Amino acid sequence: MPKKTIIPKKTPMPEQPPEERIHNYNEVPYGYTEEQAIAEAKRCLECAKPTCMQGCPVNINIPGFLKLVAEGDFRGAINLIKETNALPAITGRVCPQETQCEGVCALAKKYESVAIGRLERFVADWEAAQGPLPVPELPPPTGKKVAVVGSGPAGLTVAADLARMGHHVTIFEALHEAGGVLVYGIPEFRLPKAIVRREVEYVCSLGVKLVKDFVVGSAATLDELLEEFDAIFLGSGAGLPWFLGIPGENLGGIYSANEYLTRSNLMKAYRFPEYDTPIARGQRVITIGGGNVAMDAARTALRLGAKESIIVYRRSRAEMPARLEEIHHAEEEGVRFELLTTPVAFHGANGRVTEVECIRNELGEPDASGRRRPVPIKDSNFRIPADIVVIAVGQSPSPLIPKTTPDLKTGKDGVVIVDPNTMKTSKRGVFAGGDVATGGATVILAMGHAKIAAKAIDEYLRTGVW
Repeated sequence: MPKKTIIPKKTPMPEQPPEERIHNYNEVPYGYTEEQAIAEAKRCLECAKPTCMQGCPVNINIPGFLKLVAEGDFRGAINLIKETNALPAITGRVCPQETQCEGVCALAKKYESVAIGRLERFVADWEAAQGPLPVPELPPPTGKKVAVVGSGPAGLTVAADLARMGHHVTIFEALHEAGGVLVYGIPEFRLPKAIVRREVEYVCSLGVKLVKDFVVGSAATLDELLEEFDAIFLGSGAGLPWFLGIPGENLGGIYSANEYLTRSNLMKAYRFPEYDTPIARGQRVITIGGGNVAMDAARTALRLGAKESIIVYRRSRAEMPARLEEIHHAEEEGVRFELLTTPVAFHGANGRVTEVECIRNELGEPDASGRRRPVPIKDSNFRIPADIVVIAVGQSPSPLIPKTTPDLKTGKDGVVIVDPNTMKTSKRGVFAGGDVATGGATVILAMGHAKIAAKAIDEYLRTGVW
């Protein structure tokens, strides 16, 4: 057999030019053509011991689907992915592949990894272009009923898995649109909402019932749901924003990223007055933080008409938790980075913010996160003019459900304590996963939790053993 020719670099994915995309909300990457997808899939080395699967929290058969794409069997490829992942069009777009499957790809030892995420997106989009999504054959109903709290990535995943096991599933969503962080947090230009709706419709086609505008903890407590359901999965996310606790934080023009992005994304403020949600449109917008949420906010500010969008982050670029692709896109679009910089106060006039006072840092020894700790440099204070500030430094779960469920144990920052092997909580019949159990994290980690929980819930429903 002839030795395989190795192509060192990924097949490039066409994108909107930066100077055009900052004036619209259309998705930035266009996606692969069939020819590009086949060429990229053929870069796979077909390893005897594929390391890529070890990096996937939902255990997609990556070598299997890549081989099918290389052969032009796109139907086979999407069917194989959907055996373990109900949301491939979403994970293909927002999953941090560079630190997971692609990060441990054998090719990455010397060259660029196979573009696994781009190919997952390609086959999901190919399937959607063929017409209505086919529904897999479902087993006979078990008669068991499961309530899923929240329709974000964790809730949708656990619902799909349990439905395919024969259980009756009802999702309770607090908002008027399903998708959780996928609809309120991630902007249209990174994850089009039509794609989220399509994936939600697929989950519902499995027999899952969706109840919207239903706030668990208010409309019904967990105890009340347990009177009707045999088990509960809590996937209510982390919607409580963190603030900095520094002087001037109550000035007008200072927003949490949750509010800023929810107004723009879920409530369509970027299309005001067509939609009647107003949003602050600053000329000089400062976003504080270095994660994906911060990149989303800073890039949204440009699309809302900001002349200058600046990210203030306390560590260096190397320590930024955001995906490299998101940082790259922000830089291309003209977002300015003030690195090694910590805000210490906000200053204003007539009740509104006008400046952010900052201090310069240098990096010290690593802290508990494994990243080098920012150490303030004495007398290095300076001010940056701003008319809008967006704070994107993290979030915690809402305290509503724990407050109405005294026997549900929570830990630091209000996260629900779970057994990582089963996602069981301290309350019999209640499982939890995703951001409610971790604080703000990634879509794919939430989905990984959900898959663990689905197996454990199925076992609990069949055996009654807690």
